[in-house]
Amino acid sequence: MEKRQFGSTDMQVGILGFGGAEIGFQGATGKTVEELLSSALDAGLNVIDTAECYRNSEELIGKTVSHRRGDYYLFTKCGHASGLEGQDWDPRMLEASIDRSLRRLKTDYVDLIHLHSCSEEILRRGEVIEVLQKARDAGKTRYIGYSGDGAAAYYAVTCGAFDSLQTSINIADQQAVDLTLPEARKRGMGVIAKRPIANACWRSGTKPADAYHHVYWERLQELAYPFLRQSLDTSIATALRFTLSLPGVHTAIVGTANPGRWRQNAAMLEAGPLPAEELAAIRERWQAVAGPGWTGQG
Repeated sequence: MEKRQFGSTDMQVGILGFGGAEIGFQGATGKTVEELLSSALDAGLNVIDTAECYRNSEELIGKTVSHRRGDYYLFTKCGHASGLEGQDWDPRMLEASIDRSLRRLKTDYVDLIHLHSCSEEILRRGEVIEVLQKARDAGKTRYIGYSGDGAAAYYAVTCGAFDSLQTSINIADQQAVDLTLPEARKRGMGVIAKRPIANACWRSGTKPADAYHHVYWERLQELAYPFLRQSLDTSIATALRFTLSLPGVHTAIVGTANPGRWRQNAAMLEAGPLPAEELAAIRERWQAVAGPGWTGQG
């Protein structure tokens, strides 16, 4: 699998990473997660991304692949109390959350900790940034970043405190392409695309039952990209290749609880970047149709 230099860090990341939300929220078993992650690592995966609030995702990752810690870069997030004492974004709670993540993941350090989508107002106070900086100084993380979208993400990129940005970028969510990607590139930041296939919300051909997918579904009805009428595998491959063809994107995080899915997604990228004319057509359609309220989705 192709690897890219992750901004100004010393990490060479695979262009497709594993997102840990689904294994937590879908109640995956330890056996399933061990099969999923072990096979993905064997196939070249080297980025695992999770978070403090993905139920037992961190614990599942720690139990199944901590013995292979040298084979992958480990990213997590902090910000939500998720069972700890204290309010979201309280500095003392954040410190406890980071320590809890390390225990769950069965490691002394992670490669990257992101603040998990806090507001611009909270960022500007500086306290939450200081917590991450102290964690870095203490060797609990090698790099620090911000995960989020919109004005808060723009502030995070331009304030100069962070090494990386994790943000929503896909065929139905392109605010970041103009708002934050150019600034992140200018500053040498690593960029992780979340929701890179727009949750494949068109897969059933009908509006998804889960309200989480409704914004993307409704946008895609208006965007009406011709490639969405092709086979599901082809349309997903086009969507994924679009995200990874955008200048400044280093890796795309795709979540799954299906042991075979990661290899299938990786195979979709063997065709390489999307041809320039296809990339331009998707961008032009977005620019022609997207309304002012089509902001980045967390």
